[in-house]
Amino acid sequence: MSIRPKFASEHAPALDPVRIKFWGVRGSIPTPGPETVRFGGNTSCVEVRADGQIIILDAGSGLRPLGLALDSEFLGQPQELTVLISHMHWDHIQGFPFFAPAFHRQNRIRVLGYGGASLGVRDVLSHQMEAPCFPVSLAEMRGNLAFEELKETRFQVGPVRLSACRTDHPGACYGYRLDTSGGSICYVPDSETTLTASSQHSAGVAELIHGADLVILDSQYTAEEYRERVGWGHGCVDEVVQIARDAHVKSLYLFHHDPSHDDAFLDRMLQRARSLAMGSGMWVESAREGEQVLLGGKTPA
Repeated sequence: MSIRPKFASEHAPALDPVRIKFWGVRGSIPTPGPETVRFGGNTSCVEVRADGQIIILDAGSGLRPLGLALDSEFLGQPQELTVLISHMHWDHIQGFPFFAPAFHRQNRIRVLGYGGASLGVRDVLSHQMEAPCFPVSLAEMRGNLAFEELKETRFQVGPVRLSACRTDHPGACYGYRLDTSGGSICYVPDSETTLTASSQHSAGVAELIHGADLVILDSQYTAEEYRERVGWGHGCVDEVVQIARDAHVKSLYLFHHDPSHDDAFLDRMLQRARSLAMGSGMWVESAREGEQVLLGGKTPA
């Protein structure tokens, strides 16, 4: 569990701290094995507990262990969950067919997203579960599932206020900002966020993350790698750190780790990012599967 990013923010402090837990931090494809054991090999999935809400950011392969943990915690009691999908690429939805809470009738699960190029959220999730690709259909998920197409860039999940912006990534991809009573969290998992004007949506991302307490941001490539991958829709760690500095971010978590990067490589990327952030007061970490971060909170009087 990480203690460092417990910030005093301008928000009224919550009675309970906001909890962020990483269940999947990898991009493109799951990469299990001894060389990725410290940072993790599951694809994108982050759990946020804030203001009485359980909000799940993306449904990559990390959604499976999260679902098992939720079932173990609730022990048959009803679960009310909200799943926010950033976009419909497979590494962000492939865990959904294995999400255990979706198979229990007593649970209520909202699935929100902006849809694909031609299909809505429900249709995309349903198609990946059709024969011959998968033996269990979406109709066999007995939970109370509600699929909602987001139209506006500002909305609420209970008392949590959310904002969204389009990112530079193939297809329709969005990053989210969650403003809670304990602080602000930004989740921007697939984004070629750059310092140059060539990135159409970088200004929107910079605005979204401005002043945020904790930012989870696509930092997939080194500067050397990025030169060969311009236009692929993923971030360069050098530019990501500078953009976060300029936006006065309090805590930056490098995310969407490349499947070819082992633990030792990610250690070096983190060292590079911290050297670039030196003197800014910004805490820099690399997202690790299983890590839990606390924001805000106070002891009852």
